Amino acid sequence: MATIRIPAPLSKLTNNQEEVPATGTSLGSILDELNKTYPGFAERIVDEKGEIRRFVNIFVNDEDVRFLQERNTPVQEVDVISIVPAIAGG
Repeated sequence: MATIRIPAPLSKLTNNQEEVPATGTSLGSILDELNKTYPGFAERIVDEKGEIRRFVNIFVNDEDVRFLQERNTPVQEVDVISIVPAIAGG
């Protein structure tokens, strides 16, 4: 089972878990499953078209999915998925 690392601002949606297990063969299927388990999670990660929001960075084994296949990025049971919200400042 893959592991999803949940950032602190979103951990309230996963009952304060910093990591949750995930099943699926692609990032998209895992995000869909995550939203079924933790309703409301997806709206913070993807837009109304189902695309990953610009201000959310997702990595599979330290590789940015924007440079892979985004939602279609294949995921294996040993993979670690990290969700990292962008931080703005000035």
